[in-house]
Amino acid sequence: MIEEPHVAKEIKEVCLRLLARREHSQKELLAKLALRGFDKDDVLPVIDELVKQGWQDDLRYAESYARFRILKGYGPIRVSYELSQNGIAALDLDAIVQIEVGGWMALLEQVYRKKYNHDMLLERNEWAKRSRFLLHRGFSGAMIGALFDQLDIRFL
Repeated sequence: MIEEPHVAKEIKEVCLRLLARREHSQKELLAKLALRGFDKDDVLPVIDELVKQGWQDDLRYAESYARFRILKGYGPIRVSYELSQNGIAALDLDAIVQIEVGGWMALLEQVYRKKYNHDMLLERNEWAKRSRFLLHRGFSGAMIGALFDQLDIRFL
């Protein structure tokens, strides 16, 4: 029992060092502290205390992470998946993308134009390659089809 306050203090110090570098979700903090050998039962109360004090906030983390990934050119499917992997169940990505780049279609067009020339006619293999790239970035097939229609891109 004597070591518990010492362990809690050590956990809090590690958490604050991590949070000073960048935002972390609670799930990320738990995983990083587990790798350092801390017990989950010791970690959870410390994280709860950090949440109450405002040092850790999953919503703030999610908004920051989503903004970062959107600005890197990733679509709604990919960003939502990555957030869920980090313990974030729901976030209004549409509002964030609207503020940052004007909407998902604007982001999709920006990503496409940065990577490819604006060729109107593509061979089927090139069309498929470009589609796969955009799918991997996290845009839906419907969004990609709408972009190709908007840009009047067709295949031979």
